Amino acid sequence: MVDDIKAAGNEAIYVIADMANLDDVQKIYDATMEEYGTIDVLFNNAGMLSMSPLMELTLEEWNRVFNVNVTSALLLTQLVAPVMKEKGKGTIVNTCSVASFGAHHGFAAYVDSKHAMMGLTRSMAWELGPEIRCNGIAPGLIHTAMVDSIGGPGALQQMIDQCPVKRCGEGEDIAHLALFLASDDSSFIDGQIIKADGGFEI
Repeated sequence: MVDDIKAAGNEAIYVIADMANLDDVQKIYDATMEEYGTIDVLFNNAGMLSMSPLMELTLEEWNRVFNVNVTSALLLTQLVAPVMKEKGKGTIVNTCSVASFGAHHGFAAYVDSKHAMMGLTRSMAWELGPEIRCNGIAPGLIHTAMVDSIGGPGALQQMIDQCPVKRCGEGEDIAHLALFLASDDSSFIDGQIIKADGGFEI
């Protein structure tokens, strides 16, 4: 992907990091600052799924899900926010989920982590303004590697049937919204969780 971005005449780097290992968060920040010297936008998009029922959920799995889905975003924000504050401007976009708004059997760690991410987004907006805006995206069913790991969109046909648009979302659907929230076009939007779910939660 980096090669494709560069071939199009743009700049990009990548950093291999395991967001369950919170020490790797620093690697991302250091590599970015070394390459570019500043940070304008932070997109906290790391995520992992957990499908363990509540009574079978281990503390190890719980901690791993929260490290990836929530704590890594907190730590990255704590690193990045001073850079944005000093330059007087910045935007943060967090990936929440339609699971941020309800509960589902067998997804306790994932659902709880996404509720936490919604709260963290709002806390960021309150505490980091006015220089920094922070908003969240709550995707519905999006065709990702995570979805493929549990059988692909076909395994979740019920969710598709419940969407007025009658299709699975694609990465581009989220990318366009993230770009809007990161840009000055959304300069009066702050602390919001915007659903991109094909109408699933109407």
